[in-house]
Amino acid sequence: QVQLVESGGGLVQSGGSLRLSCAASGRTFSSYVMGWFRQAPGKEREFVAAITWSGGRTYYADSVKGRFTISRDNAKNTVYLQMWSLKPEDTAVYYCAARGIPTMSTTLYDYNYWGQGTQVTVSS
Repeated sequence: QVQLVESGGGLVQSGGSLRLSCAASGRTFSSYVMGWFRQAPGKEREFVAAITWSGGRTYYADSVKGRFTISRDNAKNTVYLQMWSLKPEDTAVYYCAARGIPTMSTTLYDYNYWGQGTQVTVSS
């Protein structure tokens, strides 16, 4: 079993920044892909970013490319999502997810484990 706990969400003004954290525990993550997804009210959950746990390869949704950075600290079993230049349309619940196969995916159904989510609200 894998547990994922997100933190770092909150209320920020447009143009501001936030850093989300996802602490993982349970099974070893040495070959897992970690991803961030988000879900705005009335919308489907969408891919934001992903990173391979050991190789450090990253992939981003076009809507956040150049503004968000995903990174990881293997010693702490933690994945981060640094968000800059936030926009009101970035408002959503952000979820951390783990994929038990070491190949990159942007599809939420390919991820096996999910955190409880953290709210990010960007005011205009």
